[in-house]
Amino acid sequence: MEGFKEFIKEYSGAIIGALVAIIILCTQLYRLIIGILLIVVGIYVGNYIQRNKYEVKEKIKNFVDKM
Repeated sequence: MEGFKEFIKEYSGAIIGALVAIIILCTQLYRLIIGILLIVVGIYVGNYIQRNKYEVKEKIKNFVDKM
């Protein structure tokens, strides 16, 4: 019994994380999370491109020239 308690103390974070992951998979909440992540990435990329237009144009031009 003492070994089991030590195991629980040692890996309680991993156990809780696994339970949360199982709940997310069972409720298909991962679709919402992936959608939110895609929106956030899109906002970040759009903002970066807007603020650094000329550098992005140069990087794209150099990339196309290499191909």
